[in-house]
Amino acid sequence: MKEFVKMTLAVMCGLFLMGIVGFFLLISAVGSLIAAAGSSSSTVVLPREGVLAMDMSKYSFVEVANPNTDFQALLQGQEIITPVSIWSAVQAVRKAAQDPGVKFLYLKPDGMSIGLAQLQELRAALEEFRASGKAVIAYTETPTTATLWLSSVADKVYLDSYCGTGGMVHGLSTQLIFVKDLLDKLGVNVQLIRHGKYKSAGEMFIRNSASPENLEQNQALVNSMWKTISTDIAQGRGIETEQLDKAISELKLQFPADFLALNLVDSLTTREQLKQRLAVLSGKESFSEVSLIPFGDYVQAKTGKDNGYRKIAIIYADGEIVEGKDPTNVAGNRFASLIAKVRNDASVEAVVFRVNSPGGSVTASDKIKNEIDLLRAEKPVIASYANYAASGGYWISNSCDKIFSNATTLTGSIGVFGMIPDLSKTMKNIVHVNITPVTTHKHGDMYSLMRPFDKEETAYMQASIEDIYDTFVHTVAEGRDLVPEFVDSVAQGRVWSGSDALGIGLVDELGTLTDALKFAAVKVTGDSDLSSWTIAEYPEPRTTLEMVMEALGEMTPDEEMIFAGTPLEKTAKHVMNWADSWKKSQYGEWAFARMPYEMVIR
Repeated sequence: MKEFVKMTLAVMCGLFLMGIVGFFLLISAVGSLIAAAGSSSSTVVLPREGVLAMDMSKYSFVEVANPNTDFQALLQGQEIITPVSIWSAVQAVRKAAQDPGVKFLYLKPDGMSIGLAQLQELRAALEEFRASGKAVIAYTETPTTATLWLSSVADKVYLDSYCGTGGMVHGLSTQLIFVKDLLDKLGVNVQLIRHGKYKSAGEMFIRNSASPENLEQNQALVNSMWKTISTDIAQGRGIETEQLDKAISELKLQFPADFLALNLVDSLTTREQLKQRLAVLSGKESFSEVSLIPFGDYVQAKTGKDNGYRKIAIIYADGEIVEGKDPTNVAGNRFASLIAKVRNDASVEAVVFRVNSPGGSVTASDKIKNEIDLLRAEKPVIASYANYAASGGYWISNSCDKIFSNATTLTGSIGVFGMIPDLSKTMKNIVHVNITPVTTHKHGDMYSLMRPFDKEETAYMQASIEDIYDTFVHTVAEGRDLVPEFVDSVAQGRVWSGSDALGIGLVDELGTLTDALKFAAVKVTGDSDLSSWTIAEYPEPRTTLEMVMEALGEMTPDEEMIFAGTPLEKTAKHVMNWADSWKKSQYGEWAFARMPYEMVIR
């Protein structure tokens, strides 16, 4: 017995010591991660003169640039993709245009991570850079729709003479995923209640193909976006859009010579030949004498500084609209408090409400919209739309004094839906579990998920959806000074491109975040010059420590990663988004104003 007690105590002491050592190792690892992730905040020393090098594969262009939290890459010493806010990027390009130390800009557009509207804003900034008299030189190794669109702004476009993978310019497309057949096998019956014949969110769960209305709106959407993109490419390269469309439709853009023949590039070159060209343009004898200024360093050194004593605030509504205080999305309570804080800040004279959201919670959307209206009563509030301002994203911003949208922004989606799954067949036929409800009232178990709705319950839910939709329509009618009947005619859940939304009065003007800031300045002083203004951004980016601690607190793996790189990846993402929405509905909300998908450009 004595030996047993000694051994037990020894084991306990060992475990205790291991816990202490593990704790300090964890603290050390966290410290290393913070130091690595925060190293970019050190002072950057730029060469006195050189070539501004914008390698798009090294940066992810986002609305709010939080520190990089790819901890595995940090620990393994891998190359880190630096997040850069689109506003900082545009500021840096404009400053470079006036900077005598920047001779010209070298653009390598391959591997970019950026949204459609953000790409349009960056391209507009590069056009201004060229207008200042400085050149933009582009070099691409794999031509895609995105790289052609961005590089078409350049003075010279060079294409790798080998281009082993061939061209990948085939037009725009989107994929609509439908999982009803899969859910049928699992015995899951999704009960979708909605208003709006175009409101396709949830359609993927109740159909095995797209409805005619869904096909109609998506076809119109990609056509409108392609018109913007193809017009920019054609004008930038001095060709006709018909030539570009014909070449794409006939699969004539495959080899480097094909792009050269259509004048989409100026020359075919190797990397070594490109280096020599850059040296000649820099006035140097060899490339080794050329000073390349990394774009990320230039952004860090030249942006984010106060310009003057007057202040315009940018409030970024970036992400899905949810209830509560979620730090990663547009959380109702958090944003209501944030907007109230800006309203009570006497130093803020005007506000730009930057929206990049596909929507989400109805309750949170209305809460944020009410705070925006209170803010508008005291200060000018100008909306600027990024990649998305749809459904709840449009709800929260439609009453702003003026709305600027990019031509490729996904806008509108004025509609409402709710989904309640019925798992009764899953339990009985798949899991082989029988359920017997015991309730005090006839409909006491209607939210139990263990049986389908009856007619009375379906009518009850539909009445709620109709009431929310009616509120949405009248909110837009009041905010946009339109009659409800007209709003209803362009609503019905339909998603519009920014350029089409302009034609029906859902937005006021096509323009960038900078255009919105200039207009805000005009509303206060009558002058669009931003040089005497300080631009204050809200919410402030989370610190590296906050993000590290948040990551340490996430003990469950991301289910989507199980399917990463497989044909089920996109389907899994949609299903997990739906599951997350249902999880949120357990806290009292089941109706949503949200888009069914997101779009990227390759």
